[in-house]
Amino acid sequence: MGKDYYKSLGVEKNASSDEIKSAYRKLAKKYHPDVNPGDKNAEAKFKEVSEAYAVLSDPQKRATYDHLGSSAFDGSQGSAYNAADFDFSEIFKSAFGGGFGGFEDLFGDFFGGSSSRNNSAVRGSNVFAQVQIDLLEAIFGCKKIINVSLDCMCDNCRGTGAKPGTFPENCRKCGGSGRIHIQRQSMFGSISIQMSTCNVCNGTGKVIREKCQKCRGAGTIRQEKKLEIDIPKGIANDQTIRISNKGGAGKNGGPNGDLLVTVYVKPHKYFIRKGDDLYLDVPIEFIQAVLGDEIEIQTVYGPEKIKIKPGTQSGTVFTLKNKGVPNVQNNRIIGNLILKLNVHVPTNVSDRQKKLLKEFFADNSDSKDKKKSFFDMLKDTFKN
Repeated sequence: MGKDYYKSLGVEKNASSDEIKSAYRKLAKKYHPDVNPGDKNAEAKFKEVSEAYAVLSDPQKRATYDHLGSSAFDGSQGSAYNAADFDFSEIFKSAFGGGFGGFEDLFGDFFGGSSSRNNSAVRGSNVFAQVQIDLLEAIFGCKKIINVSLDCMCDNCRGTGAKPGTFPENCRKCGGSGRIHIQRQSMFGSISIQMSTCNVCNGTGKVIREKCQKCRGAGTIRQEKKLEIDIPKGIANDQTIRISNKGGAGKNGGPNGDLLVTVYVKPHKYFIRKGDDLYLDVPIEFIQAVLGDEIEIQTVYGPEKIKIKPGTQSGTVFTLKNKGVPNVQNNRIIGNLILKLNVHVPTNVSDRQKKLLKEFFADNSDSKDKKKSFFDMLKDTFKN
């Protein structure tokens, strides 16, 4: 069963952002490990409500969850997000607005997040993009050029943030550790914090005396890039491709984030896709249904001939094996093409054609038997 983030926070699905934030603040205070030392149940509940708030507080993530459920956040192949990537300390700060002494440091340490050690390697942010393709491109795979906006390493300072020819210096207050000893007042009463983020270097352990003029000390710059991506065979509509290390640049030697591209497949004029199978309505003439015929069908793989038996009824289904869509997980598995024959009944009939048709049906004993049988059965329903 998927996770119900709304239930975790105790709010309705139409809850406003303020209601979601209020519910989270209440539950985060109640279940925080500092308030419940050694309580594993409280610890698990604290993680649960924090993950729920991380998703529902972000409009894009919330829309993805409402559409796909929590499977979009489990880190599996094709998932648009990974809950393990969330910086819960930043989520906490955004909910409480900071200013609670060293409590945010406890929060970061509890989740093992990098925010409590800002001078450590930090993974770059994930970048999200969209691309539209047609059905044939989805079936056979293709390459696409997409435009993305992402943070790239500054080529002027090589990511240091310092003016070329200079280097960041160790912070004198924390000695380059990014942490200092301090005692603060938390929302739960007076507690002694052994270590806290240095307020001079903001936890980086480094101080930049002369900033790079290009990136202004950030070490990264925002750039628009054209990237070529491979669309795999069998990709489905609204499925997301995760491309490793093509996202935002990492910091302090950390790896790049990932590029997540959601694929939208345009509807085809004739073919309808259901899973790995394709469906096609094939019109045939009345005379072909009566006398039989051999017709040529254009599949996505080329023409195929099928034989129509005499007396074929409208709605008759043909299945062409392995003429559908390759399975995106295993391209050796291919779906089928399901053909449905629809008999076209002429609307403009000449007097001569009417006469011939009447003669045909007058001599057609099979038609008489069916007609008689139907009316006999209809009468029987009223006798009972």
